[in-house]
Amino acid sequence: MTSTDPYRSQTRIGVSLALAIGLAWVALHLFAMFGFRFTPATWPLALPMAAMQCWLSVGMFIVAHDAMHGSLAPGRPQLNARVGAGVLLLYAGFGWRTLRDAHFEHHRAPGSEGDPDFDAAHPSHFWRWYTTFLLRYFGWQSALFVCSVVGFYALIGVPLANIVLLYGVPAIASSLQLFYFGTYRPHRHDGEAFADHHNARTETFGTLASLASCFHFGYHHEHHLSPNVPWWGLPARRRARVTDGR
Repeated sequence: MTSTDPYRSQTRIGVSLALAIGLAWVALHLFAMFGFRFTPATWPLALPMAAMQCWLSVGMFIVAHDAMHGSLAPGRPQLNARVGAGVLLLYAGFGWRTLRDAHFEHHRAPGSEGDPDFDAAHPSHFWRWYTTFLLRYFGWQSALFVCSVVGFYALIGVPLANIVLLYGVPAIASSLQLFYFGTYRPHRHDGEAFADHHNARTETFGTLASLASCFHFGYHHEHHLSPNVPWWGLPARRRARVTDGR
C-alpha cells in the first residue's frame, strides 16, 4: 500500500458524492421546471420537492467549499477548481475565485472584523447579519445570472409557479440554511466564550441530523481545526475529539 492511497480514496469518494449531489440537483431541477405541473393532485408533492431542492443546493455549496480547500480531490487543484466553479455557477452564478479568496480570508480571521463572513456591527443579530452576508456575496453577476435563467424559463413557457416555488424559494431557503447552520450558529457572539482563536462552535447534533441540517458543516470547530477534512469526514473527526476530550 502506497502513501498516496488515502488521497486516492478521498478523491474517489469526494468526486462520487459530488457527482451524486450535482446530478440529483440537475435532475430534480429539470423535472421541477419542465415535468411538473401544479394541480390539486400534485400540490402535496411541491413542498417535499422544494425541500429536497433546498437541501441539494446546500450540498452543492458544500461541495464547492471542499473544492476551495482542496479536500474534494487532494493534490488535484485543476479538478477542484473545475468542480467548484461548476457547482457555484449552477447554484447562483457565483464566481469561483471571488468566493474562494473570501473564504480563505474567513479562515485567517474567523469571527472578527477581518472576516468577510462576519458582521462585527451585529454579531448576534440574525437578520441584520444575514442581510450583510447576502449583500456581500450576491453581487451583480449573480443577479444577472439568476435574472437570465428566470427570463429564459419564462420566455419558453415554464409556468411562473414552477419558477417561483421550485427554483426561487429553494434557492433563497438554501442560503438561509447555509448561513444559519454554517455561519451564524458557529460564529455568533452570544456571551459564551469560544474555545480558541477560531471563534467557532460545534453542534451536538447526531450524524443524521447533522447531515440533514448542513452536510455536517455544523461540526464547524472541527472544520476550522482540520480544513483538509472533507464534509463527509467531519463526523469521524467530531467523534475523535469527543473521545479524546478535546
